[in-house]
Parts: sequence; C-alpha cells; structure tokens
Amino acid sequence: MKKAFNLKDFLINYGVILVMIILVVYTSIQSPNFLSGSNLLNLLLNMSSRLVLALGIAGCVITAGCDLSAGRMIGLGGCIAGVLLQRADYSGKFFPDTQPMNLFLALIVVMLITACFGAVTGFFIAFLSVPPFISTLAMMEIVYGINLIFTNATPLGGFVEEYTALATGRFLMIPWLVWIAILVAAVTWFIFNMTRHGKYMYAIGANPQAAEVAGVPVKLTMVMIYAKAAAFYGLAGFMLGAKSGGASVNLGLGYEMEAIAACTIGGVSVTGGRGKVSSAVVGVCVFELLKAALQFLGVNANAQWIALGVIIYIAISLDIRKYVAKK
Repeated sequence: MKKAFNLKDFLINYGVILVMIILVVYTSIQSPNFLSGSNLLNLLLNMSSRLVLALGIAGCVITAGCDLSAGRMIGLGGCIAGVLLQRADYSGKFFPDTQPMNLFLALIVVMLITACFGAVTGFFIAFLSVPPFISTLAMMEIVYGINLIFTNATPLGGFVEEYTALATGRFLMIPWLVWIAILVAAVTWFIFNMTRHGKYMYAIGANPQAAEVAGVPVKLTMVMIYAKAAAFYGLAGFMLGAKSGGASVNLGLGYEMEAIAACTIGGVSVTGGRGKVSSAVVGVCVFELLKAALQFLGVNANAQWIALGVIIYIAISLDIRKYVAKK
C-alpha cells in the first residue's frame, strides 16, 4: 500500500534544500549574473575540493565519528605537493637543484603521507578507545606543528604549469578539478555500496558491538576509514594548491567544520549508520550555493557566518529529530 504524502515529514527531510532552492531563485531574480556560465563554473571549482573533503569526512561521520584534523591535513597535502612541484628555475625553490616530480607521482606521495597520519588517528580510536573528537584534535595539532617545521611557515609558489593547469585547463568545457571530484565521487560510491568495507562501515555506524559480534573486523575497518579519509584530505590539498597557485600551512584552515556541516545538511547522520555519497554532494552544493547567494545579495560578510551557523543548527536538529522518531 502506497504511503500517503505527509507534509511534515517532507519538510523535515527536505526543508533545508527547499529553503536553498527558494534562496537561489530569489538571488537569480535580484542578480541575473548569479546563474551566469562563468559564475556557475567558479562555483563548480569551489565545490570540487570541498566535495573531495566531504566525501572523506562522510565515512567518519557514518561511523558516528568526526575528523577535526582534516583542515590541517589539507594544508600538509598542499605544502607537500608544493615543494615537489616547484619549477626548476624558480628562485625561491624549496629544494634547490632538483627537478619537479611527475604530477601523478607527487599526488601519490601526498595521499600516502596523509593516509599514514589518518591511520595513526584510526589506530588510537580503534585500539586505544580514544574518542574521535580527542584523537583527531590531537592529530590536528601534530600535523600543524609538523607542517610548520617542514615549511618553516614559508608560503610556497612557483609551481609547474602542468600542476596549475588542473585548475585552468578544461575537458568538455568543464575544469579538470571538477572531473577529479566526479571521479572521486564515483569511486567513493563504489566503495560505500559495492564493497565489503562499505558494508562494514555502515554496520559499525549502526551498532559497533553488534557488528563485532557478527564478525566484522571493527578495529581494522576503523583504521582503514580514517586512513582513506586522510588520503582524500591530501587530494583536496593537492587540488587547492593547483587552484590557488600557492600553498601555506593555513591552506584549508577551518574547512573540516564546513565539510562536517555539509555532510549533515545533505543527510549523513551524526548518529551513525546512515548517509550516502549523494548526501555529501547535496550538502556541499547547498553550502556553497548558500555562501554565493549571500555574497550576491550583499549580506555583510561577518553576518554570513551567523546564517551558516543557523543552517547547521537546523540541519542537525532535524537529523536528531528523525533519529528519535524512528526509535
């Protein structure tokens, strides 16, 4: 029997998205340039690295965890990519008398290094029962300190053209960074839905004790989740370095909060066990469209933070309400 339409449930499930659609329509009426091709491409570029970051954090949130080290991991990834991909003739080269590394190889190095830090975080969470909030907070400070020592807090620039071309170059009129984000989303969807690791992740998020009784390798899976997430943060840093044409220890500062909020807005439950790749995609779109709309409407830049905070409050409150209603 088909379930009758319930307006209250519809608003609880899609209220934030509905408000976002109304805001976008209103903004496009007030400022026709909002939906121009150039602005939409700029929005896609901004969303690309944020989506990769959100897809990494989504796995942590699905297991009822979080990752506060994501922003600093982005900074580390961007700085590692920067020192490996500076032009040989650049006067301020970090490693003088060396040739720039192959672009793909540099990306692998970045993702492996950040994944190692993520694995350490996962180890403390899984094997030593350190709460995710504390473990990732500690790793945030450690990564930041290592990056400060590594770069001596010096901004990096002079990147090879092949690297910056990831942001300026296009394929089928779409920037390469956007294609990278699409590829990462497709790979993540496959991991979440078609692999044993994905099934383990949802089982742990729903009930870790029951999952362990059922034979799920909870501890190893948790380590893999945080290592995979950190590899994604490294990729996001690599992408942001290409987009900005430079890197510093503060690259990605505070991005982890927006990513967690975006996941929650899109439908990844903070109570664990629920969330999809599409949830992260929707959440990032809503968040970035909201910020762009507020800018086009001329809202005070400082007041925009208040609006974003209100949206986060509403999204998490609705998520908790849905969870309580199902119990």
